[in-house]
Order: sequence, then C-alpha cells, then structure tokens
Amino acid sequence: QVQLVESGGGLVQPGGSLRLSCVASGIIFSSYHMNWYRQAPGKQRELVATIISGGTTTYADSVKGRFTISRDNAKNTVYLQMNSLKPEDTAVYSCNAYKTWLNTYWGQGTQVTVSS
Repeated sequence: QVQLVESGGGLVQPGGSLRLSCVASGIIFSSYHMNWYRQAPGKQRELVATIISGGTTTYADSVKGRFTISRDNAKNTVYLQMNSLKPEDTAVYSCNAYKTWLNTYWGQGTQVTVSS
C-alpha cells in the first residue's frame, strides 16, 4: 500500500519560514519524481516545485528564490523549505509522487496559513 504523509504545516507570520516534509512508503522512492502542489480556497491547484529522480529542481515563478525543494532518498522523504512567506502562500500543500500516469500518488495535504 502506497502512502504519502505530509507534515510541517501551520500558522506563520508574513516573512516567516516553514519546512514541509513528505514521507513515502510502498514505492521505490528514488525512482519517482516528487512534486509539491498547493491549492488555495477558490483557486486551481498549482504546481509549486518539482525534484526529479536525478535531483534536478524546478519552481513556479511565484516561489522562485524563496522556496527550496530537496529529497533524501535514504529516508524516502521530500522537503519543501519555505522562506519569506507571504499571505498569498496560504494554501493546502500536497506532495505527489509521479512515475507514469498510472503510477502517481498523493498525500492528504497540510495547511499552511500566512497571517499576522
């Protein structure tokens, strides 16, 4: 059974930082591309960051320079370090493991709220 479990969300003031974690089980983690998505109320889901199996990373323009995605294959974990947070970063953040359209899995999501 495949599971992706996110943690690390919460309430933070503008300008603050959070680190999200997503632990995967039931897959050969190192062979999957890992993505972080977010969805704010009333908005479409947005791809925030990707780290492919080889380690190359890409980011949405809205988070470039503020967020960093990384992975630890020994721990089956992907991270999203979020710095200089803004109120518009408020959303449910979900991790996604992708290999093919038949082999893609989602976590349950973690709420990030940026507010003073």
